[in-house]
Amino acid sequence: MEKINVKALAKINLSLDVLGKREDGYHEVRMVMQTIHLYDRLKITKTKEPGILIKTNLDFLPTNENNLIYKAAKLLQETYGIQSGVAVLLQKHIPVAAGMAGGSTDAAAMLYGMNQLFGLGLKRQGLMELGVKLGADVPYCLMRGTALAEGIGEKLKSLPPMPKCPVLIAKPGISVSTKYVYENLKLDGQLSHPDIRAQIAAIRRGDLKTAAQHMGNVLETVTVPQYPVIDEIKRCMMDCGALNAMMSGSGPTVFGLFEDEQMAHAAYGVMQESHLAKQVYLTSIYNNRMAVDLESRRRRGPGH
Repeated sequence: MEKINVKALAKINLSLDVLGKREDGYHEVRMVMQTIHLYDRLKITKTKEPGILIKTNLDFLPTNENNLIYKAAKLLQETYGIQSGVAVLLQKHIPVAAGMAGGSTDAAAMLYGMNQLFGLGLKRQGLMELGVKLGADVPYCLMRGTALAEGIGEKLKSLPPMPKCPVLIAKPGISVSTKYVYENLKLDGQLSHPDIRAQIAAIRRGDLKTAAQHMGNVLETVTVPQYPVIDEIKRCMMDCGALNAMMSGSGPTVFGLFEDEQMAHAAYGVMQESHLAKQVYLTSIYNNRMAVDLESRRRRGPGH
């Protein structure tokens, strides 16, 4: 094998809670993560010349060691003594610096692609253990599907698949500093925490409406007052019939969950015409086939 094409799928947070700040400066989080059908494409090719060459469709993205794709490739080269170089063509579609793990999922795709390309034979767990060295979201981006993330985001537990539904994505033309958001989060008695347990119970029942009702993101308490357009986008989605709408991660991207495909398409049009967002996408929930099969087997009981 000399080349491979890999999809790097984005994520949203169906809920995001911050439990406290650790002594090492990181925050303890509890989140329900969900993969969606919005993705970047990586074309990875072996090269005779050593090194790592990255080209992308966005000229403002770094293509050196400041890119997580570069770091992922270098990690594998150094860990497994890979002498060949790699060239990567990145077609970027996931909004950048948007709370959707765009960089992390590209790194995860690079780890997966090089594992296949060079026949390293690593299982998913082995890739996830390498991935955490690159960032807390990378292991989840290798895992995909519906998952509970705890610790700093690296402790993962697979959940039953979230019911499939249309997902409207809207990113306003602003950038948000994750560091700023966490540094200004007030972890006091006034903070309203999402009921993640109730949301997980709804997901287990396949109850889309209740799962949507229990969406919550404590980071909105920092980001929304700083950037009121986020709240405007949320209200626009709700007015268009979304079951619920919320900021993903530290923002500024907002997503809305819809029950009806036609209503979601109409909302997509309204959002584009509103000019509240610079990037608007209509996509859907992505679930791992393995997770779906396991949950189906669990419901039928052993021996089926």
